[in-house]
This record gives sequence, C-alpha cells and structure tokens, in this order.
Amino acid sequence: MISNSGKPQWLKIRPPSQKYEEIKKTIRKNNLNTVCEESHCPNMAECWSGGTATFMVMGDTCTRACKFCAVKTGFPAMPLDPEEPVKLADVANEWKLDYIVITSVDRDDLKDQGAGHFANCIAEIKKVNKDIIIEVLIPDFRGNVDLIKTIVEARPNVIAHNIETVERLQKKIRDPRANYRQSLFVLETVKEMNPKIFTKSSIILGLGEKEEEVVQTMKDLREINVDILTLGQYLRPSSLHLSVEEYVHPDTFDKLKKKAETLGFLYCAAGPFVRSSYRAGEFFVKSMLRKNDLVQINTIK
Repeated sequence: MISNSGKPQWLKIRPPSQKYEEIKKTIRKNNLNTVCEESHCPNMAECWSGGTATFMVMGDTCTRACKFCAVKTGFPAMPLDPEEPVKLADVANEWKLDYIVITSVDRDDLKDQGAGHFANCIAEIKKVNKDIIIEVLIPDFRGNVDLIKTIVEARPNVIAHNIETVERLQKKIRDPRANYRQSLFVLETVKEMNPKIFTKSSIILGLGEKEEEVVQTMKDLREINVDILTLGQYLRPSSLHLSVEEYVHPDTFDKLKKKAETLGFLYCAAGPFVRSSYRAGEFFVKSMLRKNDLVQINTIK
C-alpha cells in the first residue's frame, strides 16, 4: 500500500468508444439511470463498450448519505415511474443482453422501500427474455425480512448486497441506518430463503482499513455462505467526500484475491478498478449457471 500523495501509475482509465456513445444515447432516450454514471465508475467505458451497463432504478436521488458515494442524496418523496420496468426490459431486448445488472438508490421514503418495484423490473425483463441472467444489487431494506423475500421470490440469479468496508469503519463511511451486522443479515437471509441463488458482496479498500480486518470481513461473509466477492479501490468523487487514505497496490489485491479463494469464495474479482458490478464477474456467473443447468431462470424455485 502507498500513501495518498497523488494517483499512482496503475490508475489509468480507458477512453470511451463508439459503442459507449451509442449506449449513452439509448439510455437518454428511455430516460433511464445507470449507476455507472451516477457513481462515476472508472469502468464505464470498458463495460459500456462491451454492451454492459448496471441500471439504477427508482430515480437518481438516494435517501441515504454514505460518505464515500457519489450518488446525490435527499428525501425525494417522488412517486416511482410505473413504466420504468417496461422501459428497462425494452432496452435489455434492444441490446440483446444475456446478462443484466439492476441496482437502485435507497428509497426509505417508500412504504416497501422499493422492493415491489425491483420485483416488477425483474418480471418485465423475464417477459422479453426468459433466458437472460439477472443480477440485482439491493439495498438493506433495513433488514425487513418480508421485503427481502419479495426480491428472492422474483427469482433473480444473483442477489448482491455490499458490506462496503470492515466493521470498525462502518460508522465512519456509511449512513447511520446501515450497519455491518444488518448487511450480513440481508445476505444470510437471501441464502436461507433460496440456496440456489448466488449471493455477492463487495469491499472498498483505501479507507484506512487494515489487511487483517479485510480478511476477517471475508471470513464473516463466507460464514454465511456468500459466493462471490469483489474488492476495489476507493476513489474520492469530490472534495465533499472522504479522503483516500491509501492507494492499494495491485500486488495487495492479488494477495487478497488468493486469500478469498482459499476461504472458499466461488469467485473473487480484485483490483484497483473493480467495482461491485464489474463485468468480469458476469463470465463466471454465466459459466456456473450453464454448468449447473440453471441458465433458464424459471428453474430457480
């Protein structure tokens, strides 16, 4: 690890391609949001050029105020767009996607925190392509079991929820309504409700965590049978957000990836630009689903 004295040489972002511009136009035309843009993701050009995007539903304003996140915050109290699930399905069909990732802002202002809308998005996508692989990156729903059940019963292939950081730093970087044990509970509950669904989580590095704390977080995730892990570098979105404490060297990411594999994660993506919806993980999920004859989503019961 190195100090925050300027970005190191390995933090270089690939420039956009023509495919990137085409996808951007489609998203604008359908009035959809992507977490790629809202979170200033460094992989946006790579993923969009490959025909992949992570769609962010339920608006662009989050009711939480995590200190690391670039998504704007507030208390929107705005009604959901009832046409959004159909628009999302239409774009998935237009792009001929075989894998789609859906996430959302937190909507604590809604009675069901948006769980029903999430489920509607999954249902509409299945209508246009029953073979598409669906990954959802969900909020914690404040640990409400009924809301978690709503997502599980919609039968996506992968349910992700991010632990974000080590237990010691949770209060420093996350909204007070989020916490370490609650996030573990969400992931554990998903697995208990349907063991066939892959569970996934992510840890951000460079916020002052110690290596042994990262390993302990990995162990806590494996204790509840989380299948997939991503590890990435925190990059400060603006001067209003937390400062970068460390730029983690790629060799350290490689070391942590190997440790994750020894702990039993089915797959771990680790590197400075890796994010929770990093597209490299899609190839693993596709191969695993085919191997287990689960590409047909309606076989998950």
